[in-house]
Amino acid sequence: MTYEVLSRVEAMADDLFTEGVEADRLGRLADESAKKMKEAGLIRMLQPKEHGGLEVHPREFAETVMRMASLNPSAGWVHGIVGVHPWQLAFADPKVQQEVWGEDQDTWLASPYMPGGMCVPVDGGYRLSGRWSFSSGTDHCDWAFLGAWLADADGQMTMPPTGLHVIIPRTDYEIVEDSWDVVGLRGTGSKDLIIKDVFVPEHRVMDAAEVMDGTAVRKYGRTETLYLMPWSNMFPLGITSATIGICEGLLYHANEYQRERISPTGAPMKDDPYTMYAVGEATARLRSARDSLLANVDRMWDLVDAGRTPTFEQRAQGRLTQVNAAWQAVQAIDAVYARCGGNALRMDKPMQRFWRDAHAGLHHGIHVPGTTFHAASLANLGVDPQGPLRMMI
Repeated sequence: MTYEVLSRVEAMADDLFTEGVEADRLGRLADESAKKMKEAGLIRMLQPKEHGGLEVHPREFAETVMRMASLNPSAGWVHGIVGVHPWQLAFADPKVQQEVWGEDQDTWLASPYMPGGMCVPVDGGYRLSGRWSFSSGTDHCDWAFLGAWLADADGQMTMPPTGLHVIIPRTDYEIVEDSWDVVGLRGTGSKDLIIKDVFVPEHRVMDAAEVMDGTAVRKYGRTETLYLMPWSNMFPLGITSATIGICEGLLYHANEYQRERISPTGAPMKDDPYTMYAVGEATARLRSARDSLLANVDRMWDLVDAGRTPTFEQRAQGRLTQVNAAWQAVQAIDAVYARCGGNALRMDKPMQRFWRDAHAGLHHGIHVPGTTFHAASLANLGVDPQGPLRMMI
């Protein structure tokens, strides 16, 4: 691991922080941030080399996302989400890879994967209509991965339901400009998308189940360890890394604030043993969250690199680790922020923005612990979970 991209991030740290304030005001990523991210190669970290990508180890990707998010939460979040899409496109049909990257290898793809529309089969492909929410970074993307359900000729969902991942150009969808007025992660510009009866050729559609269970990449014939990693390990990685990075950013600003702060008793806060103990405990908890996420990536990489296919139980344990890491990180910084006093609530101080953004990170569907923890526990008992318990695992 060379960490060249991380070094470029460090070199522009001050600008990225300032642009994070601008992103929060704009309700989308600042244009200058997107430009810097392209120049630094952030979104090409997991992209295949034949299309100008870097094919870095996913741990390096995760650590770079964390650092980005600690400086500029919105940019880190966009990096974590948009940065994973080239990984999946690497085992899509070569025709769509050429359509996306043929003229510009820095072309970005948005999402979301949550099914928001129906694909009706027609000659040569499908007709697609629907509405999707939470398309992070979409203002700076020219294509999108969108989740959809397979429908019959009458437009009714087939049973049992079949999920699809549709790759679609920006010319085929509308971005709803006023659809992202939120309390946290405002600068991600995660707006709604609308599609009205658009034709999608067959080569731009992937079977969601095959993507998630690894069938798709093996059909494509890729042999690189990076692309044989489970989808359930790779897709959530950027989101959880961004959430942890945001928490690390809050801790940094809290420490800067406490450094010169005077307590209500008139003594320096650094002389208050109760506050210092609480901050130390929270710091250790945040560090543990970071380390557990990175160790999880390494563990899965080593397994795949040895030629083994991760079992459902192993994938479920990996997801449990990811979800737990995010919650542990946010709960840790709650203990820190609550001990920074009333002035920490002021909008001209950065802590409130990082606090809002960290909590918004927990609202993403991949951080909902219920079904993931349930499925992991059943798998440990030798039970093979079915239905919704297998979602995103």
